[in-house]
Amino acid sequence: MEHIAFGRTGLRVSPITLGCMSYGAPDRGTHPWTLDEEAARPFIRRALEMGINFFDTANVYSDGTSEEIVGRLLKEYADRDEIVLATKVFGRMRPGPNGGGLSRKAIMTEIDHSLRRLGTDHVDLYQIHRWDPDTPIEETVEALHDVVKAGKARYVGASSMYAWQFAKALKVAELNGWTRFASMQNHYNLLYREEEREMLPLCADEGVAVLPWSPLARGLLTREWGTETERTRGDAFGGTLYRDGDREIVDAVGAIAKERDVSRARVALAWLLRNPVVTSPIIGATKPHHLEDAVAALSLDLTDDEAAALERHYTPRPVVGH
Repeated sequence: MEHIAFGRTGLRVSPITLGCMSYGAPDRGTHPWTLDEEAARPFIRRALEMGINFFDTANVYSDGTSEEIVGRLLKEYADRDEIVLATKVFGRMRPGPNGGGLSRKAIMTEIDHSLRRLGTDHVDLYQIHRWDPDTPIEETVEALHDVVKAGKARYVGASSMYAWQFAKALKVAELNGWTRFASMQNHYNLLYREEEREMLPLCADEGVAVLPWSPLARGLLTREWGTETERTRGDAFGGTLYRDGDREIVDAVGAIAKERDVSRARVALAWLLRNPVVTSPIIGATKPHHLEDAVAALSLDLTDDEAAALERHYTPRPVVGH
């Protein structure tokens, strides 16, 4: 697998990221469909074998147990110096007035908890999971800068916010000589393209790495419309992201997949990877073919006509996922 530049940095990452929200204690947090440590083991191992070096988790996933599992398995299977390990901060981790958010106190507390759970002395990418309206962005950016200067993170990134907010955060870092955001992890796929209006052009102009989350629309793009799974029944957040009128797009994916004799997932990811601003989509893997499909998408070149067929049924929709 050819590794690529991470935005304007010198870091090299795989063009597919393994999202580790799928791994955690099912009885902890809000994701009852997650895989426990033994069930997650073959996916971490196979991802490394395939050349994936980029692993993304968050403190809030499965109440911290995702970080614990990922940390242990990567320690067992990987050379720490060769992988890129990312986590996030913002979500509520405990009761009380300072149990979440992006204050200096929250960031300094949560980076230490994340490092303890991950079993490492640093993360390669530390990301703010959402915008915090209750904390001045100057406080957040300076705290992240101090995390980097303390050697606890190599780079900092952001996730899911309005473009004006991200532009402000980038400017605050520039004006004060603080560590600049190197990446944006945002909601982007065939069923949700609102990021094409402002966020993606901003990232292209600023040289920011783009790491789309939910690139397969919570699996909706990988199967026939209306198919239910254990995750669709237990994913309350996912149920807020998409709408009934998306069937025509899903059907278009299926038609091209059938014509090409490839999986729907491969087609949907290949469409995403056509966009030069996209760096590394974050895919979840709970079945062996999920990894195989994701890597295979790197070698599927869609024609302009196929891309147009996938795009033609999209209609504007409200911003969701922030």
